[in-house]
Amino acid sequence: MMTRNCIMYLVVSCWFVMGANSQDLHYSLFDMSPLNLNPANVGQFDGNYRFVGNHRHQWKAVTLPYSTYSAAIDANDILNCNNVHTGLQINQDRAGDSRFNTFMVNTSVGYSKSINADSSLVLSAALLPGITNRSIDYSALRFDAQYNGWSYNSALDNTENFQRESRTYFNLGSGFLAQYKLDDKKSFRLGVGLFNLTRPKQSFFNEDAIKLDMRWVVHGSADLLLSEKIAVIPGFLLMGQGTYRETLFGSKIRYLLQDMRGVYRALYGGAFYRNKDAGYLMLGMDYDNWKFGLSYDINLSSLRPASNGRGALELALIYVLKIYDPKIIKRRICRDFM
Repeated sequence: MMTRNCIMYLVVSCWFVMGANSQDLHYSLFDMSPLNLNPANVGQFDGNYRFVGNHRHQWKAVTLPYSTYSAAIDANDILNCNNVHTGLQINQDRAGDSRFNTFMVNTSVGYSKSINADSSLVLSAALLPGITNRSIDYSALRFDAQYNGWSYNSALDNTENFQRESRTYFNLGSGFLAQYKLDDKKSFRLGVGLFNLTRPKQSFFNEDAIKLDMRWVVHGSADLLLSEKIAVIPGFLLMGQGTYRETLFGSKIRYLLQDMRGVYRALYGGAFYRNKDAGYLMLGMDYDNWKFGLSYDINLSSLRPASNGRGALELALIYVLKIYDPKIIKRRICRDFM
């Protein structure tokens, strides 16, 4: 027990000392958390309003589970301004025994433009300003000074001098997105997202030199129709923050169940690999205006002996609201005698 708690203390200390290497939250089902993936995804859907919910539950086999929640809403063509979009997103992330908590409120505003007459190529850009609060609970931690030589005694002073328990800061992100529809069977997406452009201070010890590194994301996908019912949807994500890099790639297969006026049903299945970290399987379904996704990470990193290969369970739900706007057709009625 003592060895375990000493290791915990070492890990927590590293969080404080190496605060500059803090990383942002992210999801395996990256395409089902569109504003977390790229601010330029705001308003990029067929409808008036989109509601998004995400949850990730990780490392239950190793320590207290790491839990991440996200909720977002974005709108298409706001205030009767064509091609202007806006959104609001809330992220909540809690990690480990110290209940290290990150709470984010982000707004977004974007603009999209069709480049050619048939709208086969659309370019989008957006800004993502927001406020973030980070906090930690020191009372849940144990320190060397609280061991009396034989056992742990919570009544003993931990001899630590913590200068703050939370920090709130302004943050800014931006993004760019290109969407190209080659024909009825092939379409492509390529985007770039930039986060933490303001490089806010992170230290709980008021060290001004410790700042949150900028994070960049490059992502792409294709929708390739193989037959009337089956399509392949390959995708990739490249991400970097400070000295950390992430490469993720894989593919989904979509099977169309029904597609007619007002009714759309389809099933998804796929597999992805995150370099030197994990592989994951996903299942999904489109049911009219609803989209549902489920994934499970299989840990392949050096933490595998402790995790027994178990990684994260993730859920995603999207609802797109389409408001029916009947067009009034003016007719001139001719009299019978004319």
